[in-house]
This record gives sequence, structure tokens and C-alpha cells, in this order.
Amino acid sequence: MFEPAERLKSVKVSASSAMTRKVRELRAQGVKIVGLSSGEPDFLSPRHAIEAGYKAALAGDTKYPPQDGTKALKEAVQRKFKRENNLDYAMDEIMISNGSKQIMFGATMASVNPGDEVIVPSPGWISYADQIKLCGGVPVSVSCPENNQFKLRPADLEAAITEKTKWVVLNFPNNPTGAVITREETKALAEVLLKHPKVLIMADEIYEHLTYDGRKHCSIAEVEPKLKERTLTVNGASKAYAMTGWRVGYAGGPKAMIAAMMNMQGQATAGVSTVGQAAVAAALDGPQDIIASHVADYQDRRNKVVGWIREAKGITCHMPEGAFYVFPNIAGCIGKTTPKGKKIETDTDFVTALLEESHVATVQGAAYGMSPYFRISYATDMESLREGCKRLQEFCAGLK
Repeated sequence: MFEPAERLKSVKVSASSAMTRKVRELRAQGVKIVGLSSGEPDFLSPRHAIEAGYKAALAGDTKYPPQDGTKALKEAVQRKFKRENNLDYAMDEIMISNGSKQIMFGATMASVNPGDEVIVPSPGWISYADQIKLCGGVPVSVSCPENNQFKLRPADLEAAITEKTKWVVLNFPNNPTGAVITREETKALAEVLLKHPKVLIMADEIYEHLTYDGRKHCSIAEVEPKLKERTLTVNGASKAYAMTGWRVGYAGGPKAMIAAMMNMQGQATAGVSTVGQAAVAAALDGPQDIIASHVADYQDRRNKVVGWIREAKGITCHMPEGAFYVFPNIAGCIGKTTPKGKKIETDTDFVTALLEESHVATVQGAAYGMSPYFRISYATDMESLREGCKRLQEFCAGLK
């Protein structure tokens, strides 16, 4: 009989993935669900990117790819880093992976030894901690409270660093809160890290372009060049270009780090789909006005969704500055009972009842390391957002 490996006992199925699966099951049963749980853009991939992938396939570019990425895509990534982040990476300091998630898993697997600590700001993306645990490492959660706009405070970072610290993960704009840190705030974090030369920095910048109200993202390796030699700058095509299904991520980092990650990737998946790489190269080098269009649309959705959520009884909602999520506080709903008799004791109870009784799919804040909150994704059409928020208001009004 099959027995899972010991390493899997501490790893949970992603709450957002579990919710997405539950939604699919309910929809298959004919239940009309408003899905606000998935962090996936509802826009189409850029047409010129699709055409580039199609042309590559027709031209016979369908053989095994180079393990570190095609020359064309690596050069496009090199230009992107220089153009948008003011970062110069040599070709052997760049690698392509099956999404940015594999980049981060490969980096963790290639560097973390049992007992090594990795600092993860909380709330944070679900997979960071689980990837660390799989490698035998210890995730160290550092709270980023709402009264600091969900941002990492330098003093808290300093307090969390020990002799065992291997990495610090930075994800801004943030999933699930939408927090964005300024150049000055990035500089303050960099000053802490300069005092700890053995600590590596994993900068997850997958939402870099999704910032609002005139804010701009700054790469920490650009803000403080002295940190570049120990920073892995992670990105991909999924969020900015609405290319989630193409599964292409990329990173720039120190040559030795990239080489170790490539060794790890070679044992797992080897290279990335040639057709996908051709499409992403076209996206990076092609017209960029599509991003500005998406950002304008997301900002409008954000404004409306926050307004609607604030009308829900028992909920307060911070205005996010980036990404495409809102992270409302449901403290005013805890301890109450739903019309169908479900007692709301946790944010997990809240999102479960919201799905079962009002058919709205969201994700509990506990999954990201902070309660009592829940996450809503506004990367979907306005009609669904309006209907989902209406159902949320009605659900909250019915709590006793």
C-alpha cells in the first residue's frame, strides 16, 4: 500500500487551489458560483504573443529546449530587466522555468539545508512556507500588520534574522494584501540586510506592474546595488500579460546560484515549452500598452470592490495599493451565526459558509498567515464582482 513520504506530512494542499477545485465541483453539479478566489487575470493573452507561439510551432520549434531557456527568451528577459528594473544580468545569470513558482522552489531546493531558516513576511503567498518545509527548512513568519498597511517593518526584519537565516522573501506588490513598498521603504529594508552579508534575498516581483494611484515598484537589487550579488529577482509572464497557462517564469541572480538552480531543474522538468518561450519573448519585446490598459481596468475594479465591501456589515477593508486582491477584516463577524445555523468562529468558517450558503468563493486569511481576514480576487469581470459583493453584503446582513 502506498505511503506518502515523511516530507509531505507538513505540507498542505494550497487553500486557493482547494477552493478552486471545490468551485469546479459545485459548478459541475449545476450550482451557480461567483468565483472570487483565483488569482488569475480574466484578460486574453496578447494576440502578438499567441501568434509568436503559433509561428514557432509551425516553423518546427518543437524540439527539446535548452535547459536554461532559449537564447531568444533569455535575451528578451535581459532587455526587460535593463529597461524596466535598471538591472544588468549576463546570460549565465538568467534562467527560464515552468512559471515563477518553479523558480522559487528550485532556489529553495538548491540552497536550503535542514534547519535553515527562511523569513517570510505574513500575510504571504501560501506556497512559500510549504516549499521551505519540503526542503527541511524552517519558515519564520514576520507579521506585517494592517496598522502598517501590511508592510514589512525594518525593525521586525532585523529581529527575525538569526545565524540560521538563509533567505528573506520579499513579495511586493503583495499577495494577498496588495501592499506596495516605496523606494524609501525598500531602502530601509536594504539597510538591514546590508548588515547581514550571509542572508540571501528572494524578491518575488510577479505583480510588479500592477500598482495603482501613481505608485511604482522598485527592485531591491536596483535600490541597493550592493545586494545584487545575493538577490534572486523572480518574475514571469502570468500576471502582467495574462499568460498563466503558458507556464513561463524567469529570474536573474548570481551565476553560482543560477547554476545550482539549473542543476535542480534538470532533475525535475528540464527545459520549458519552446512554444511558450516564443510567446513570452514576443510579450516582453512587444507593445507594452496592454499592461497600462489592464492596470487601469484593475484600478477601477479595486475602487468599486472596496466600496461595496465596506458596505457589508461587520467588515472593514483596507485600500490595496497593488496586485489584484483585497484583504478585508471580518472581526465584526466572528462569533455570529448564519441563517442556516453555522457558527462563525474563524475566517475559515466564514469563507466556508459564504460558499455553501451564498455561493461566493473566496479564501480564508488563515491560509496566508493572518486572521480574521479573507482574500477576494478582483481579477474577474465586473458583473461577477458586483454580484459577488452583493451576495457578501446579504450574507453579512443575515448574521445574528
